[in-house]
Amino acid sequence: MSVVAVGVWQLMLPGSRSLKEKRMVVRSLKDRIRRSFNVSVAETGHQDVWGRAEFTVALVASGRGAADSLLDGVDRLMEGESRAVIVDTRREWC
Repeated sequence: MSVVAVGVWQLMLPGSRSLKEKRMVVRSLKDRIRRSFNVSVAETGHQDVWGRAEFTVALVASGRGAADSLLDGVDRLMEGESRAVIVDTRREWC
């Protein structure tokens, strides 16, 4: 049975001093997530705040284990990003 999974990451961007700097970080992260995991990703919150971002990733997988594996990979990519600090995460499955 197929599973739809959604992951949401709340991020602090301590090095961003302007919306332009923030958007460079956001664009880079979104592109890396799409390329690496072939999932849908969007900035879904804090668009006008320099030092914050919210990313939402959505995917369809063959089961919950496969979905969790993909979201774990996205989590590791986010953790490895030196320009962002994860403040909170959550996951939902349908």
